Amino acid sequence: MKATSAPKSKYRRVMLKLGGEAVQGKRQHGISPEACDAIAKELKDVLALGVQLAIVVGGGNIFRGVAGTKRGLDRATGDYMGMLATVINALALQDALEKNGVPTRLQSAIEMRSVAEPFIRRRAMRHLEKGRVVIFAAGTGSPYFSSDTTAALRASEIGAEVLLKATKVDGVYSADPKKDRRAKRYDRLTYMDALKGRLQVMDSTAFSLCMDNKIPIIVFDLFKPGNIQRVLRGERIGTLVSE
Repeated sequence: MKATSAPKSKYRRVMLKLGGEAVQGKRQHGISPEACDAIAKELKDVLALGVQLAIVVGGGNIFRGVAGTKRGLDRATGDYMGMLATVINALALQDALEKNGVPTRLQSAIEMRSVAEPFIRRRAMRHLEKGRVVIFAAGTGSPYFSSDTTAALRASEIGAEVLLKATKVDGVYSADPKKDRRAKRYDRLTYMDALKGRLQVMDSTAFSLCMDNKIPIIVFDLFKPGNIQRVLRGERIGTLVSE
């Protein structure tokens, strides 16, 4: 009997955007080592598809800069605090990946050489070519930009073929499906549809960057085991945002 070949990814180089809730797990806030380990195990299986994987993780489980400004905190200061929160999450995810035998490099947009490499585009691409997962932390290094924008920017810089936006819901809806039962889920959208509809799954800067650089975005449910692999194999999971 002829052996069947192992399934391969539709995409070679991938940017995965994780929210802070991904490493939070079932906790109200902070980091769940169990959640980090579960993600690491799934990503190890993803790499077996032949993918070069880069990750941006948010920091909302620890601190959100926008929330701080509503309580009187200076916006720039709040954003810097949020950037530092992403470094904490990135370190936790790196630790979980390496405990599962996945070589990982952490690059920070804010220099902190004791815990992370500085972000250097060509070095990041070399790590990816050598099969290492690269985690980008500390946002863009500047305030007023979200971690979604960071993911879109880094995806553009490293030549990612797709941006995977992992969320708590199974795609993009016309409204919050937890609050509005009539909310419509979209299978596919154009960038302009997403921008004109002010759909809240990503901010307008991130959408615009992906549109300008022709990077498709796939929004899907992270918390259904195996979904990342399904998306990469080309199964119709979640919502595709493209031209």
